[in-house]
Amino acid sequence: MDESLRWHRQLLLEKTAAALHDNGFSAALFANRQEVRPFLIEAAKDASVVGFGGSMTLAQMGIAGELKRAGKTLLIHGRSGLDPAERFALMRRQLSCDVFFSSTNALTIKGQLVNIDGTGNRVGAMAFGPPKVVLIVGVNKIAHDLDSALRRIKEVVVPPNAHRMGYAPPCTKTGFCVDCNSPERVCRITTIIERQPRDTQITVCLVNENLGY
Repeated sequence: MDESLRWHRQLLLEKTAAALHDNGFSAALFANRQEVRPFLIEAAKDASVVGFGGSMTLAQMGIAGELKRAGKTLLIHGRSGLDPAERFALMRRQLSCDVFFSSTNALTIKGQLVNIDGTGNRVGAMAFGPPKVVLIVGVNKIAHDLDSALRRIKEVVVPPNAHRMGYAPPCTKTGFCVDCNSPERVCRITTIIERQPRDTQITVCLVNENLGY
């Protein structure tokens, strides 16, 4: 990566980390995904049950195998071979796991976590239930403000995510949001976490690398 680009991205991450701290969150800075993996393993050290929110960023971390070998019970509702009832049961169990790993669709430089869900299991677990939540966030998800964060999610995140999950709202054909009323719509629940919730410890791992959508 060009050194000036790396410097600029690091500057944005440092400003965002400071804002997260001001908002009561914990934040840690990492140069790349390889540096994050040991941190995640350590975060789950005392956990018996680990929940995985639907996240391409989290999948890129590749930590599930190591956690399983360490004897952890993994709640991964996106794995293949699950019928709808099994998938739903795993999503329910994630709300009471010991530590919940996921990402955020966008993160403002003011330290606000912005997400859009179709079902709500991911944002539900981020806000309440698991005592410890760890979010991995690539520098590509940093947005200037709430408007740009929401625009990023609807234009950059939702179309590929809908396609990946097998849904076919209009954005999978147009390539951008048309604020549809389709039964296939995946934009159903919008959340903005502005301060750390009272009973949930949220740690945001900020990575100077593009991760996820």
